[in-house]
Amino acid sequence: MEGPTPVSALIHAATMVTAGVFLLVRSSFLLSNISELQSFIVLVGCFTAFFAASIAVFQNDIKKIIAYSTCSQLGYMFFSCGFLNFDLAFFHLINHAFFKALLFLSAGVIIHGFLDEQDLRQFGGFLKVMPVTYVMVWIGSLALIGFPFFTGFYSKDGILELSFGNYTFYGCLAFGFGLFGAILTAFYSLKLLTMTFIVRPNNKYNILFAHEGSFITLIVLLILSWFSLSIGYIMRDLFIGLGVDC
Repeated sequence: MEGPTPVSALIHAATMVTAGVFLLVRSSFLLSNISELQSFIVLVGCFTAFFAASIAVFQNDIKKIIAYSTCSQLGYMFFSCGFLNFDLAFFHLINHAFFKALLFLSAGVIIHGFLDEQDLRQFGGFLKVMPVTYVMVWIGSLALIGFPFFTGFYSKDGILELSFGNYTFYGCLAFGFGLFGAILTAFYSLKLLTMTFIVRPNNKYNILFAHEGSFITLIVLLILSWFSLSIGYIMRDLFIGLGVDC
């Protein structure tokens, strides 16, 4: 949380934090033969998905909200591995890298454009001064929520569906916690959007200095937003199966 925002984006979206999920996927030949370990992974994953999302709801630091969101999404990937749906877990891992990097870098633009302030309670009214970043945060948030036809929808919805279709106690438990975690995800994502861009400015002095990100930064955000909109649709047949309707 204390590092530079681009470093946070790399750590939380694509590298160190997600290495554990990648290790589980690569160890699939071992996990497939140990049913007790599968159940343990499901329990840890579903509780993590719910618990981390509930923590994010009560955070006011913009980077901490997105970071706890990462922890919550890792929970979905873990319990998907517990049900031996390694392809969906890896699919969500890839999708998550794009929209979470988009959210973190958008947060960096907001922090840099508002005199290095990270507290949501000091934000408000950024829609007029950061319209491009506003759109980027919307795209990243909708992909994170799993809104239909955004990147996160294809993997996150698939994980929840296959958990529900497991027809076991652990399947129902994971689906329940995962669904409630998804509801909390929608809540804190809308909280971040509303308190940052829509409500009236809470710090009327600092907003005079607020500004949009640099041209290069906005180009990177546009590239990430394209992936957050399309990569799930493009790769759905590869990970979910040929002939997917949506």
